[in-house]
Amino acid sequence: MATEGERSGATDDYPRTAAVAARLVVVAQSPSTNAQLRGQMADAAHLTVLLTTHQTAGRGRLDRTWTTPAGSALAISVLLRDLPAADSYGWIPLAAGMAMADAVAAQLPDHEVGVKWPNDVLVDGRKICGILAEGADGAVIVGAGVNTAMTSEQLPVETATSFAALGAVADFDRIAADFVVGLDQALVNLVAAGDADSAGLRVAMEARCLSLGRPVEVSLPDGSVLRGTAVGLAADGRLIVDSDGERRAVAAGDVVHARLSGDRPSH
Repeated sequence: MATEGERSGATDDYPRTAAVAARLVVVAQSPSTNAQLRGQMADAAHLTVLLTTHQTAGRGRLDRTWTTPAGSALAISVLLRDLPAADSYGWIPLAAGMAMADAVAAQLPDHEVGVKWPNDVLVDGRKICGILAEGADGAVIVGAGVNTAMTSEQLPVETATSFAALGAVADFDRIAADFVVGLDQALVNLVAAGDADSAGLRVAMEARCLSLGRPVEVSLPDGSVLRGTAVGLAADGRLIVDSDGERRAVAAGDVVHARLSGDRPSH
């Protein structure tokens, strides 16, 4: 883990994050922090971080886009170069979801915080953060958008929430720093151990995963819908769904939308 970060200008507002990032770049506005970091990654080291509180064209899975009012959300992207073996890549977005859930839970101790598989972070059943992991020339960029100061009226759907809607004030620097540290530690453990079980990652993720033990509906690319109960995580991070006694492992890349029974889509 790096011990130095850029500390000029706006980075002074993020001393904790600057201390754990290889380099911290804070911008007043960004169309997409993932895309902007990708454009700067040629000489960027592992754990380079780019963040903003005004993302104008954020992207999620399936190329969904959204905008948020300036100052109402934290958008952060992290460049990862120290990666596990290719057969463990599926754990990277899950590890990111778990790291952000831990970061959010640290500031909302009186609420239920967990992960809707694969990596949406929910507070009391409502989405507070979405995460997108993308391959980038042998590296991975993990981006996260956290609803911080967004009011109840500004939330895009009724199934979303924010720190402000919960009556809390988010510490942006602490969220970002805790996220970077948690993500980095999960990957360090995964690289050292060689697999998610030996690293303790599958057990930790199952403890944070709100989907397990509950009915889910998974919309598949061919238009079919898999209905059943989420019963566990496979060794490679896929979600195991029991459908009428038949167990199927669903990969994140094959899922259009997986939701807890009774929820409406979060995008």
